[in-house]
Amino acid sequence: MKCLLIASESAEMLFYWTDLEFQQNIQEQYGASQEEGHGFPAFEDSISTLFAPIIISFSTMVTEADSYTSFTTENNHIYVLHQFDECLYIAVNGDGEEKEEDLRRKIYVMNKMIEVLFGMVTLSGNLLRKELRARDTEQRLRLWKHLQSLLETYSHLRENDQSFLVEAVERLIHPTLCEQCIEFLERRLVQQINSSVERGGEEVLHAFILVHTKLLAFYSSRNASILSTSDLLALIIMAQNIYPSNVDVDDPSPEDIDSTSGSGHESFYTPEPSPTDKDSSSSEKPVRGSTPVFEFVDPDIQMAEDSLSTLEVCPPDPATPHRVFLEVSQKDGLYPMMPHSMYCLPLWPGITLVLLTKFPHSGVAMSVYTFLEAFAKLEKRLNEGQGGSTRGQPMHEVRSKLDKFLKTLALNGIQSSQLQNVWTEFKNRAFSRGGPGFSRDLIPWCKNMKTQLCGIYRQCFLSDSGPDDTPRRLSPGLQERAQTMVQEKLMDWKDFLLVKSKRNITMVSYLEDFPGLIHFICVDRSSGQMIAPSLSITERTTSELGKGPVAQYIKNKMWSLVSTTRHYLQKGYSTLTLRDGDFYFCYFLWFESETGFKLEAKDIPTKPDDSAPIGMLAQNYYRKLIRYYSKNHPGETVKCYELLTVHLGVIPTEIILQHCRQLASKLWEPSRNPLL
Repeated sequence: MKCLLIASESAEMLFYWTDLEFQQNIQEQYGASQEEGHGFPAFEDSISTLFAPIIISFSTMVTEADSYTSFTTENNHIYVLHQFDECLYIAVNGDGEEKEEDLRRKIYVMNKMIEVLFGMVTLSGNLLRKELRARDTEQRLRLWKHLQSLLETYSHLRENDQSFLVEAVERLIHPTLCEQCIEFLERRLVQQINSSVERGGEEVLHAFILVHTKLLAFYSSRNASILSTSDLLALIIMAQNIYPSNVDVDDPSPEDIDSTSGSGHESFYTPEPSPTDKDSSSSEKPVRGSTPVFEFVDPDIQMAEDSLSTLEVCPPDPATPHRVFLEVSQKDGLYPMMPHSMYCLPLWPGITLVLLTKFPHSGVAMSVYTFLEAFAKLEKRLNEGQGGSTRGQPMHEVRSKLDKFLKTLALNGIQSSQLQNVWTEFKNRAFSRGGPGFSRDLIPWCKNMKTQLCGIYRQCFLSDSGPDDTPRRLSPGLQERAQTMVQEKLMDWKDFLLVKSKRNITMVSYLEDFPGLIHFICVDRSSGQMIAPSLSITERTTSELGKGPVAQYIKNKMWSLVSTTRHYLQKGYSTLTLRDGDFYFCYFLWFESETGFKLEAKDIPTKPDDSAPIGMLAQNYYRKLIRYYSKNHPGETVKCYELLTVHLGVIPTEIILQHCRQLASKLWEPSRNPLL
């Protein structure tokens, strides 16, 4: 019994997803009230009817400054609500499998994915409604199915993948191969693409190779900004959604490869010889244009199709890139939701090459964001009654820059007449001697300016072609060559990598030094990367705990432990130890200087229960925490780490705590550190 929907303030449905049980419940509830012979009403109408009172109630109470964020019905259905600008998100659970925190996290992740897909258009409720509820039925159904699929992919990863449990990126640990791949991406692949005449004006900024959800190699060009952990996790969700992993089908059996025996840092593997020209003619390379389709095989994880599943929508051309909007860091600050193109090229089932490019006119996005920020600040000041203080140099600077910006748009053939008209009226009211000046009467015009700026952004970056109607993408031939180059590089390693992704590190290498240690997860929150032994439990690949109830118990306990630690972290606790039956669980959060010196503990700020969920995907809680902690360490680079451990309960407490200290030190030794 699960549901998530997005609605406007007028209770118009902008998107919904339900599982099969919720769908059947709605049809039974509203189908029974229909007159005989009329059949079931449209499912969307039924959902609208069900949620309309809740949406109207919420909007009314927000207006009266007495809103609520969650409630539980008599039949124990949990409803969580959150409003982003003019869109209301509602998540529902009626089967007891999700708590309020899980539903709130799902809402925030859904909002994050919409921001990645639509960028600054999300800052205009009117324009976002046009995108989410397009007039063209086929276009709307295609988008809704895509968003539903992204939500299901995230839910699957959240329930099965440790990296999405703690919201950090996991690297494959093989320093030699990783270094070779990074060098290959830099000196051959990216260089060759960026020097090609077939790149359509785009430039590759980032290139990385994924094995399932794990990162084999990542390269950023010198011109590129750092790719945030939040954006990278969102891109991994998108890559998994395009080419889902079926580990039982994709991966060779561990018994077939001698790569997983021994410790995690000592992997021995002899690659098979490369195929000859004769063999290459029947190689396993995916045919460009034919999208491999894999399905999750776990019936407990597989999501039921919703009411749109019966409507066939033609799939998009696989050579067409996905437009994504990501955070960019410049010398003058952070610019969120900057436009990029994402190319997801399948190498083999389970192994994917991802290219991120920027394209012409991307500077327009930075200008739009700067102006949006200026008008938002002005609107806030006017709302606070500080009209007089805004009549000064800052707005005069905005006036000069915006006039130049409009001229640049005209020179590039970008339609900006509406923006020009609104801006002219704004200037007449704000700057002319006979006008009202900077008073509250200017607030509607600030809103109008923001809408028009978002419209320019939408015109430039959410259309299929640029202002000159020329396609903006790498040519299919160039994508094909890039795909082939990486396949040739990794041909001898593909089977090893698929197994390695399931046995990245093993507990065997830690048992001698840490007897009684069963499992651990260690996260570098500064870099957004994690390390943990495998907990995969499938038909062909198992963890060292086997397939039985013990393995499933430890997995369930780790998921529960992460949820518990977040609850206490939200209350200001950075250390947690608890005994549960035959096991002892520990959690530690601490800060270090760049040289590895542990910094003095400090009280962590508390957060209300209805605040953004702790993590790095939807909202980067740890970035704010590091910034807060750094106030007492000016001029120093502060790093943040987390460690979760599971020990046998018979181990004395003092030994367990000693293990945790030693394990934290050992994991970050340069000779063992997989994150370097």
